[in-house]
Amino acid sequence: MRDGIPADVERQVCARDKCCIYCGTEFVNPPVTRGASPSWEHIVNDASHVTLHNIALCCVSCNASNGIKSLQDWSQSAYCGRRHISLHSLAKVAQSTLLRTQTAGVADRTP
Repeated sequence: MRDGIPADVERQVCARDKCCIYCGTEFVNPPVTRGASPSWEHIVNDASHVTLHNIALCCVSCNASNGIKSLQDWSQSAYCGRRHISLHSLAKVAQSTLLRTQTAGVADRTP
């Protein structure tokens, strides 16, 4: 287990996410820059939700910019504006997780 992520979830996420779920930067080996390296991400900032629907790979740059902000707040940031990232441009896994949490009445909030 890496960072509390079960091995089966880790394998499935690595198979699914070949590029950053936020900006679309493709993960190549070796990475072009440190910022383009993949990093583990909780789509909804809740470390207790370690599921295939909430764990993803994003680039180090997006992860550092996002920090502990909700996706709604982060999507309004200058960083996202410069990179043309919006809630509508996210990978399907991020969009469906946000829709699932909104439908269930669970706020995307920081811990």
